[in-house]
Amino acid sequence: MADDFVSINITEMIAKLSPIQPERCICKVPSYLRKVDEQAYEPHQLAIGAYHRGKVHLEAMEEHKLRYLQKLLEERKEINDVSKYVKAMKELETRARDCYTDPVNLESDDFVKMMLLDGCFIVQLIRMYFDISLRVDNDPIFEAAGLSYFLCRDLLLLENQIPFFVVLELLGMIGISDKEDFTRMILEFLKYTLPDSRFFEDGVKSINEIRHLLDLIHEYWRPSPIEIAAYRNAKETDTSLTRCATELKEAGIKFKKVKGQSLFDIKYEKGTLKIPTLEINDWTNYLLRNLIALEQLSPYRCINHITDYTVFMDCLINSAKDVEILTHCGIVDINLGDDEAAATMFNRLTDSVFYSSSTYYYREVSDEVNAYCRKRQNKWLANLNHNYFNSPWALVSVLAAAVIVLLTLMQTIFSGIAL
Repeated sequence: MADDFVSINITEMIAKLSPIQPERCICKVPSYLRKVDEQAYEPHQLAIGAYHRGKVHLEAMEEHKLRYLQKLLEERKEINDVSKYVKAMKELETRARDCYTDPVNLESDDFVKMMLLDGCFIVQLIRMYFDISLRVDNDPIFEAAGLSYFLCRDLLLLENQIPFFVVLELLGMIGISDKEDFTRMILEFLKYTLPDSRFFEDGVKSINEIRHLLDLIHEYWRPSPIEIAAYRNAKETDTSLTRCATELKEAGIKFKKVKGQSLFDIKYEKGTLKIPTLEINDWTNYLLRNLIALEQLSPYRCINHITDYTVFMDCLINSAKDVEILTHCGIVDINLGDDEAAATMFNRLTDSVFYSSSTYYYREVSDEVNAYCRKRQNKWLANLNHNYFNSPWALVSVLAAAVIVLLTLMQTIFSGIAL
């Protein structure tokens, strides 16, 4: 009888399972990633979406959301009629709920209110940033030094999202027909959190396919189209990762910064690694961690360029000495702490992170660097240069020793002839 009860119970549990929705894209960061640096995934000022709603330290921004909605209604001469916006959000409720991978414990009315206030806040924040005349009087978001930039950080947390189609719906309702242009405005606003602000529109998916703001950044902040095409045409190999900058330098590899290219366009040419400059600041850790989490939880992506870039840089940076080498070359620009702090940040970024050696974005670069380092003559020349030709006095010493050896040899030869 006990076995029958268990069987019935399991059957009932299976029957209650809801199908996995293809649009589920707003995830909670799994514990194996979160435990490495929990604060990197927590909003500090602003709650967007369902997961962090109601937290005490984020309550102050809720009033600003209402003020931004009020300002929009006044502008539209709809101050006494918010019902059409509520109705529109209500129609999107089921689809929006399906975007959250974890259960959302909000009643229907609260969920609809959340979508309207959060969506309106994002739209108004962008509009007010570019048009001063639209701003609320004495608005602390724009009057407090740097507050709007700190909001950028919270808007790019994986757990702090609403579906992008909510934003697009509101744009249509307030008469903004060029949604692609507004998307560019969002990118322009959010670019201040990025260590590199080059965006590429070629080959990106339709804005109707963008899932949320973090996904938007991931889609446009990418390697150049030429480099992506080269990656797709390269053969798959089981790549070994590169060594740290100190070891590569001792093996004869040179480092050179490149300008005017995507941060991710790293190249190897004739013994030289060409790498765009990475600026490390207060936002770098948060941004990279959340983009990595997005890639780790989104297997549908064609390339995981953020994860692979971080893995590549983590290989180059094992210690403060490596950071010093890259800083000296202009490849790393530190605006946070010192060389040791930067090394620690990169060493921890890839903790518990999965990458595939066969689809690794920098597999061709790594293979070429490793092949160079395996050549004995390169190791010998690099060692000779490092130990004997790294300063003028060392060079003088070597030449003097060579002359002494030569003179001694000549003396021995002439002595033998005289005999």
